[in-house]
Amino acid sequence: MSILKKLMMTAAISVAMFATAANAEPIKIGLVVKSLGNGFFDAANKGAQEAAKELGDVEVIYTGPTSATAEGQIEIINSLVAQQVNAIAISANDPDALVPALKKAMDRGITVISWDSGVAQEGRQVHLNPSDTNLIGETIIKLAADYLPEGGDVAILSASSTATNQNAWIEAAKKVLPEKFPKINLVATVYGDDDSVKSTNEAKGLISSYPNLKAIIAPTTVGVVAAAQVVTDQNLIGKINVTGLALPSEFKKFIDNGSSQAVALWNPIDLGYSAVQISYQLATKKAEAKPGATISIGRVGSITLDDTNSAAMAAPFQFDKTNIEEFSKIY
Repeated sequence: MSILKKLMMTAAISVAMFATAANAEPIKIGLVVKSLGNGFFDAANKGAQEAAKELGDVEVIYTGPTSATAEGQIEIINSLVAQQVNAIAISANDPDALVPALKKAMDRGITVISWDSGVAQEGRQVHLNPSDTNLIGETIIKLAADYLPEGGDVAILSASSTATNQNAWIEAAKKVLPEKFPKINLVATVYGDDDSVKSTNEAKGLISSYPNLKAIIAPTTVGVVAAAQVVTDQNLIGKINVTGLALPSEFKKFIDNGSSQAVALWNPIDLGYSAVQISYQLATKKAEAKPGATISIGRVGSITLDDTNSAAMAAPFQFDKTNIEEFSKIY
């Protein structure tokens, strides 16, 4: 074999080895949550890691601030951009404040989607709602109304006042009150910022301020646990019903002790799984973010984007004494 042929073969082998190494680089997806230490997001991360394992060439970086603030998320977004991730999937603490940082990420070629709690349209390519907004709004009111045949005063304990999803659900709930639940009187909406201590204090404040309060509705897994614990501690079981959106594993004891009759939620494991699937499809150009596009979300099925590039995953599922034992073992 001539020296020239040897050199050509060596060069070809080097190119092939380089290409293989390049192809071996995983798709890095930053899964940014509202705050760490939240059971809902821990469950979502389980699904995200499941999707990464199923896809095979994906690394999920699970991250979030220690408290649910936009400022904390902006720092994390900037860090992920510096790490040159391929995609960022974020549950937003503020729909507008994150836009400049996420635009910077997209300008660098990074895929950006929001999930659970949305980002303004200009700051992301796709938004995945866990369920239909109007359906969630009606569900959280119905969960209270079903156990108040004579009606009565109810209050909402939300997460932060800027949380996109919480605000949309509350507005949807208010819209259905006059027509479908005329006996339900919404007396107040307060905000616990997805912080256990603040949510506890807000629940105590509601009970103190509204002596005829019949139910506390908390469309947040942190707030609903805090409110149920207050009702338990103040011996108000049977007088005030706590309901809303809850993780079965965290909330089973409150269904068992009667401080809550029923709660609802979608599967957060499926939500995290779907967020990673969508991020992967977009980052690898297997799907396009445009109205009418259908995007695969693996074992969960598929979504079709509306004119805002948004889609909903599934309807909320109700948990009560008949089934919470079963589902508390799953999430």
